[in-house]
Amino acid sequence: MRKAPVNPAGFTLIELMIVVAIIGILMAIALPRFGQMLEKSREGDTKGNLNSIHSAASIYYGDQRGIWPSTLSTIAAYSFSQYLDVVAPVKVTGYFVAGATSPVGSLVTMTTQASVPTGSGTGWLYDSTVGEVYVNSTVTDSKSLPYSFYGFE
Repeated sequence: MRKAPVNPAGFTLIELMIVVAIIGILMAIALPRFGQMLEKSREGDTKGNLNSIHSAASIYYGDQRGIWPSTLSTIAAYSFSQYLDVVAPVKVTGYFVAGATSPVGSLVTMTTQASVPTGSGTGWLYDSTVGEVYVNSTVTDSKSLPYSFYGFE
């Protein structure tokens, strides 16, 4: 008669439960960080889009001998469309301010006389008198700076 092995191969239920608990703790830590990293990448994308729009407006200004585009419309009927194919959207979502209005969108709101955003809006704000482009929102980002500061920091 053969005896059963004293140390059978495999894991006990308690060992498996400990591993699952450790994985759960790591996930609880990692998921919020993942959300923060996504929003930081959206911030970088929005800053890049802002610089592209501003660069296109600056090239227009140079070509038109000191006249800023009257609108950022990229519809073929407007002359600005040859400088920028599409006005890229604002990508930031207001992740770092609970309950904040998200400025996501590609809507361009016109302003004059060097006005800057004073509240939560969506899309871009364009001042055709000086050629400045802003994120149309004062919601703050990961560094507690208002989105409307992008391009001026």
